Amino acid sequence: MPFPSELDRLCVVLVAPRNPLNIGAAARAMSNFGFRDLRVVNPYDLAFREARSAVGAPELLANAQEHKTVAAAIADCTLVIGTTAGHNRELQHTLRGLEASVLIVRTHLHSADRSRVALLFGSEKRGLSNADLSHCHWLLNIPTREAHLSMNLGQAVAVCLYELVRSKRAATKRVTTSTPATSAEGERITTLLLDSLLASGYLNSQSSASAKEKDKMRRMVRRLKLSDADAALWLGMLRQILWKLQAKC
Repeated sequence: MPFPSELDRLCVVLVAPRNPLNIGAAARAMSNFGFRDLRVVNPYDLAFREARSAVGAPELLANAQEHKTVAAAIADCTLVIGTTAGHNRELQHTLRGLEASVLIVRTHLHSADRSRVALLFGSEKRGLSNADLSHCHWLLNIPTREAHLSMNLGQAVAVCLYELVRSKRAATKRVTTSTPATSAEGERITTLLLDSLLASGYLNSQSSASAKEKDKMRRMVRRLKLSDADAALWLGMLRQILWKLQAKC
């Protein structure tokens, strides 16, 4: 799982959960996606005891922190986000969608000060209370259809954590798997392409291979937006083509 230190700085806080299956499902989702910091506030005692034996994440559940108040559960966090379906209540906070929320959370987790982020999920019956929400900087909403807005607790945790990991992986791929070719590599490709076209007779050496023609070739190469790996491949192919053409002369 990528960026484990960042993932460890996000804690999932379940406020007053009542169903052991939901607690277990939330813990299992955390284990699936590489998150380990589970905190539970005032759980229904029987439900929490039963959840600790849930299949899939026994170690995570065994290490879960239990707190009496939301304030205690989030004391070391610098960003606290509550989750809500957003219906039938007047919200006093900024409400953001899941995609926008993930971008902010990712930035926070990536910060140099190693800030901690808390994601709050309310009880199955009532969600987060106004008192719980007062601890939040803003609220997150998972887009669901109007006719059925609320989600199961375990599912909501899974969706949020999946989106965080998916977005991180996508960002990592964009950053690390495609290094752009340098200008020098582009210039070498331009020169080899021009020499190959001259050797093949496509361009007339007396008139076509002018500075203007080379500028046009250079612009065409730039539009390809080659990676360094692609540039190396193009250079190899063009050198071979040019060698074959010159060998025939």
